[in-house]
Amino acid sequence: MTTHDMNPDPISGTPGSHPVGVGVGGTGGAVAGAVIGSLLGPIGTLVGGAIGTIAGAAAGKGVAERLDPTGEAEYWQGEYTKRPYYNSSYTYDDYSPAYSYGDQVRATYAGRTWDDSLESDARQGWESAKAKSRLTWEEAKDAVRDAFDRSDRTYRTYEATDNYYASAHKTADYYKNDYAYDTDYRPAYRYGTQARGNYMGRDWDDALESDLERGWDKAKGTSRMAWSDAKGAVKDAWHGVERVLPGDADRDGR
Repeated sequence: MTTHDMNPDPISGTPGSHPVGVGVGGTGGAVAGAVIGSLLGPIGTLVGGAIGTIAGAAAGKGVAERLDPTGEAEYWQGEYTKRPYYNSSYTYDDYSPAYSYGDQVRATYAGRTWDDSLESDARQGWESAKAKSRLTWEEAKDAVRDAFDRSDRTYRTYEATDNYYASAHKTADYYKNDYAYDTDYRPAYRYGTQARGNYMGRDWDDALESDLERGWDKAKGTSRMAWSDAKGAVKDAWHGVERVLPGDADRDGR
């Protein structure tokens, strides 16, 4: 599996110009307010598709957040042959740079939607971003757009949940003042949100809780919480999303 540098500006090629993920915390509450509306409706829409994992737990431009490149590579390697634009003449090594580039474009142009203007800007950088990919821009653009959309969905989902739980977590019955929101609780809420998007069709039961417990040490990042302290927040985020997904007409969180 090829690992691509996620940091250069995809247009200019300047190293470190646009760390992937800047534009999430840095936008503050304004974008979150637009995204969130009433909290659960937009989040349910966003998480209707699988979302990625953000590497690290810091917010804002102080320490730029980014999608976990290893996790994204694993996701796309398992998905690319199922996409309508897939051409069996090409391999994952051809599509991988397009997916990485889509993430980079989202980081560079955070706040913009994919339209003709953005596609034109992205097209300019493809030749320098494609590495050894054999795809022309016309062959690559749908994969770039696919990764752009997944990245955008991921950042907007986490931003919305971050802003909601930052003020709501202290009212939860599992809240302990030994832990801070930014470093301890936020990774748990993000884990629950990400899990709900990625385990579509499963209910919260002992088997799922056991699966999530096994993944917590890897997902927790900066959080000091053991699973016994974190699972209330994880479950809260899971059900917060589930309330608006199809099949929960009674809106009871199950």
